[in-house]
Amino acid sequence: MDTSPDLAARRTHLLAQLGAAAQQAKRAPSDITLVAVSKRQPDALLDAALAAGQRVFGENRVQEAMEHWSARRAQHPDLELRLIGPLQSNKALEAVELFDVIETLDRDRLAAALAKAMTATGRSPRILVQVNTGEEPQKAGIAPAELPAFLARMTQDHGLRVEGLMCIPPAVEPAGLHFALLAKLARQNGLTELSMGMSADFETAVALGATSVRIGTAFFGERD
Repeated sequence: MDTSPDLAARRTHLLAQLGAAAQQAKRAPSDITLVAVSKRQPDALLDAALAAGQRVFGENRVQEAMEHWSARRAQHPDLELRLIGPLQSNKALEAVELFDVIETLDRDRLAAALAKAMTATGRSPRILVQVNTGEEPQKAGIAPAELPAFLARMTQDHGLRVEGLMCIPPAVEPAGLHFALLAKLARQNGLTELSMGMSADFETAVALGATSVRIGTAFFGERD
């Protein structure tokens, strides 16, 4: 397992890579958010990440995120927590209470549950829609052709303000094709936020318009 100095140095290197990719794309480095994917990480590395200055984290599951961050949030009120994994409708209330951004909205039933939870809690996490750019049957997300109608329902039927889109490209296809498609869909639908790119392809994502990149292994290191 990596030590705290290793993590701090790796974060510094990642930020430099992001900055270089942004400048090459004629973008401001500050326009891209580094999201550290903290799922299944031990407490020691979470604390090391915080000590290194990282404040934006992505989690896949509500329960694990609560275990990771409920106490730490009191100590670090500037934390930003993002749900980047699938969300069950019966966990919508807990998700709205904990997360600042929910990136995986992908069905009407979940939208209704989120809207109800927002009313109950008075919290309004930022919302992104997950798009299944590869139309893979085993993967969550809205099909590209269904996106305009889905977004209209989010506003008209559920009163949700969607800020952007998120995707996870097929592992067997060039990621850039899917990032370009997601960026095109965002432009066509007047959306500004693009969550795309992971450890192996974040520089390509930045070149194609990512506003946030979700980095796990390249941030925390390989698992033992």
